[in-house]
Amino acid sequence: MASVSHPNVKYDWYQTESHVVLNILVKNVKPENVKVDIIDSKLNCTAKLADDSDFSLALHLAHEIQTPQTRWKVLPSKIEIKLSKVGGGMWKKLEKELGEPEKKIDEIIKTYPSSKTQKKDWDKVAVEIQKEEAAEKLEGEAALNELFQKIYADGSDETRKAMNKSFMESGGTVLSTSWNEVAAKKVEVKPPDGMEFKKWD
Repeated sequence: MASVSHPNVKYDWYQTESHVVLNILVKNVKPENVKVDIIDSKLNCTAKLADDSDFSLALHLAHEIQTPQTRWKVLPSKIEIKLSKVGGGMWKKLEKELGEPEKKIDEIIKTYPSSKTQKKDWDKVAVEIQKEEAAEKLEGEAALNELFQKIYADGSDETRKAMNKSFMESGGTVLSTSWNEVAAKKVEVKPPDGMEFKKWD
């Protein structure tokens, strides 16, 4: 079970075939006040929050991860931790249950046949990870914000109205530039796959 030291801090997660992404929903935390440690399958994140209180989250992950490939960043609304899976495949759960034995990598592969049939070329995996990291640098949140600002600045009145309406009504999950598409009805919330939208203060 997860150990969370601060009752007002929530977290969620989603996954791809190769990664698990953990989002800790804290606002305005300074990057220098965040520490992430991973030993074996145990993850521990500590931070000093904006109100000067201390926060810690301890998780015993359900499966092994490639610790050296772990990446994390601090955004205005959250701490995002990106974990690289060992062997690929989809996890049924994030955390190991109390008393559950550790799974070896060959057992994980047997659990997820899709990864058993694929022989991993680890050099290729390393190149793909480097490409992902380069893409993140080029297409991160700051680059997207700059692109949206340019579209907004150069767009027509209808484009700006569409962007404002869709962003506000969807809770920041949809950004449309077509007034014809969004004018007639409320824009619904569309969270990313594997995530659930929840309002929080």
